[in-house]
This record gives sequence, structure tokens and C-alpha cells, in this order.
Amino acid sequence: MSTLDTTGSAFSPFSRSLIAGGIAGTTVDLSLFPLDTLKTRLQSSSGFLASGGFTGVYRGVGSAVIGSAPGAALFFVTYEHIKSQLQQDGKGYGAQHKAWSDSISHMVAASLGEVAACVVRVPTEVVKQRAQAKQAASSLLVLKGILNKRKTHGVIGVWKELYRGWGITILREVPFTVIQFPLWEALKKWQAQRHGRTEATAAESAAFGCVSGAVAASATTPLDVLKTRMMLATEKQSLASLASQILRESGPKAFFAGIGPRVGWISAGGGIFLGAYQAASNQLAAIR
Repeated sequence: MSTLDTTGSAFSPFSRSLIAGGIAGTTVDLSLFPLDTLKTRLQSSSGFLASGGFTGVYRGVGSAVIGSAPGAALFFVTYEHIKSQLQQDGKGYGAQHKAWSDSISHMVAASLGEVAACVVRVPTEVVKQRAQAKQAASSLLVLKGILNKRKTHGVIGVWKELYRGWGITILREVPFTVIQFPLWEALKKWQAQRHGRTEATAAESAAFGCVSGAVAASATTPLDVLKTRMMLATEKQSLASLASQILRESGPKAFFAGIGPRVGWISAGGGIFLGAYQAASNQLAAIR
């Protein structure tokens, strides 16, 4: 495969990241939604069967449809911009430090990208997971229930409910992305250099997305359990209090509940998400 020339593209790097990110987010969330539902129900304090079992696995899909594209687009726009700025600023470090500085730039850019994406992702997740756990019949009814709290708790109360679990989501996503993205970027770079190219193909990007996603998902499952329990809770609870309650009532194994579906979902999701992003980005870059 020849080197991809992006200098004469009709789309700016910002536009490519925005469009490709939106496509990738929607593709992965819709294709793997049933696995995400099963993972949520396995982690629910109500129990798997009480939360719906294997029935209605597309419950809550409406919120995913609405939130996927803007959340993923926000991530990639931030990620690509910060990464390019940091790598440009780091050119004076010398060749001996380049691999290290690249890894640091990927970690920082991905972390900031996740914080930006969570502006959309957290309320989407709150609505989606409550619908998945059968706390209401649909995403719309969950959202209406939250918005109705304005009558008793005011606008601030609604805001706090929509962003329930913001802290633990950031606490989960940043370690996850610090593992996934530097590994994904390093594998892509290694493969491209082996074949004398500057860019990985979409298929290669997808394969490396599977590997990096599986590694990151395994390592961050306990944080994901805490995030799910916090979002499903009807009353606000501190992270330390929730963690001690889970440990006391269910033991250490509860922190790895749903690890199978989570690793399977995120491994496949990493392949679809990052493969779709690479494919869309490469296609947009080729348009003159």
C-alpha cells in the first residue's frame, strides 16, 4: 500500500476527526449494544435476572443513538488536536526521546479527549443504563423521570442527577484510555514502519484496537463496576462508601462482575471503533 498523502485533502484535520469520530461512535455503540446491556445487568445490585436477564437487550438504545456521535466526535477532535500540538512542541527533544515523548503525548491527549467526551457520555450513560436495568420502560421515560425532579430538587438537582457518576466515569476512562491509546498508536506505528508506510490500514487499526481494548478493559473492570452501581443508585453515595458496601455484601469477586462481556464487548468494540475511525479518516483524507 502506498503512503497516504493528506496534504491536499478537501477536509481539514479537524473536519476529518469530527466526521470520522461521529461515524465510529455510532457504528460501535449500535452494533454491540446487546453486549453492553448484558454487562450492565450483570453489574446491577438488583441481580441479572431482576434487571431483565436476556430479554429486551436493546432497551435504552435511544439514548445511545443520540449520544454516540457527538461523544465520539468530541473525543477525537480533542485527541487529534492535543496530540498534534504536543508532538509539534516536542520536536526539540531529540530522536533518543521521541518514542517516550510520543507515548506521553498520546496519554495526555487521550485523557483530555475522554474528559471532553464525558460532557456528553455521562448523561447518556445514566439514561441508557437505567433503561437497560429496567428502571423504566425506555430511555425517554428515564429522561422524563429525571427532568421531573426539577419540581422538587430544582435545576441543580436535575443537573446532578444527569451527571451522577461523573467522577467515577472520569476515574475509569482516564486509566482505560492511558492504556489503550498509546498501545494502539505504538502497534500501528510498528506495523506501518514494517511495510514502509506512514499510516496503518483500517484492517490493521481494527486488529490493534481489539488487542489494546481487551488489555485496557481487563485492567479497569473494578472501576467500571463502581461506575455502573453509582449510576444505577437512586440515592447519591460516596465512592469510598459504595466500594466498602460492595466488598462487605458481595466480596472481592463483585468488582469483576461482568468482566467477560466487558472484555468481549470492548475488544470487539475497540476493533470496530478504531477500525471505523481509521477507515473514515483515510477515506476523507483521500478526497480532493
